[in-house]
Amino acid sequence: MMPGIPGETLEGVFTMKNLTDAIRIKSFIRDRHCRRAAILGAGYIAMEMSEALKRIGLQTTIVYRGKLPVKKWDGEFSKVVLEEITRNGVEFIPGRKPMAIDKGREGSLQLVTDGGVIETDVILMGLGVTPEVDLAKSVGCAIGEGTGAVQVDFTQKTSRDGIWSAGDCCEVFHRVSRRWTSIPLGDIANKQGRIAGSNIGGRPARFEGAVGATAFRVFDLEVAACGLSEKEALDSGFNPESTLVWGTSTARSMGGPRLGLKIVADRSTGKLLGAQAAGRGGAVRKIDVLSACLWNGFDLGELGYLDLAYAPPFGGAWDLIHIAAQELLREIASS
Repeated sequence: MMPGIPGETLEGVFTMKNLTDAIRIKSFIRDRHCRRAAILGAGYIAMEMSEALKRIGLQTTIVYRGKLPVKKWDGEFSKVVLEEITRNGVEFIPGRKPMAIDKGREGSLQLVTDGGVIETDVILMGLGVTPEVDLAKSVGCAIGEGTGAVQVDFTQKTSRDGIWSAGDCCEVFHRVSRRWTSIPLGDIANKQGRIAGSNIGGRPARFEGAVGATAFRVFDLEVAACGLSEKEALDSGFNPESTLVWGTSTARSMGGPRLGLKIVADRSTGKLLGAQAAGRGGAVRKIDVLSACLWNGFDLGELGYLDLAYAPPFGGAWDLIHIAAQELLREIASS
């Protein structure tokens, strides 16, 4: 996505979509001897690219209209992400709306915002993505009203006979919300592509959907999530309740790095709806476990006594998953 502002097509303004983009950015930085970089947006691409640019010696600034980065996550985790990037020398400027991009002196650029001008040498747009559906529209394939993505069924077949679709351009069934949605992630695209190819080749197969498991790493911090947030759960007709607990990625006696885990469940049924985690180790492991539990429709009671591999280097006898599930059960019972 582009912000639609004057100057966004100037030389030195990039998006990051594929390997070719990465090569172009690296070549531009090398050939122009860039010293400063500005990133618009504060999602996955912005976080990962802020690290990449900082590590090659660029003064890196993230400019964002909101208050905290990675808004998909709970505010407490967003604060942890902000602490991590600023600790590593990345400047974060919140509450700024981009207005234009102008040419500066000696090939530099000026990012004009509603709060002032930022001098830089290269600008990266990290404002999110929308499905590319022009080809599908041109041949009459139905497009999801709420998602903007190509409508498909569980075989990846579109509304047009003889046409299948797979990847970021098409919808995917969310196994928790029970709705068709858009989740532009590489692992889902790969699975959809295999299912589409199998059906096209005459071997029937179904893609049963996803639970939205996702993760990224910025500097030394792991950040991951699966399922629904409270708002998404509410929009899907659930009555969500959540809890956020802090522990360590190892047994407490070993003094491992701090790890936070948040889980969301339906108040009336106790069914797990989603989870988020952040820490300097162990966050993705927790979300992988909880993603499998979401896939199979676990409730809090089952989570609270789930059989997990135990050894002090990997966590306590009562895992953070157990602790979070039992804490949320108590909160629901007492309210």
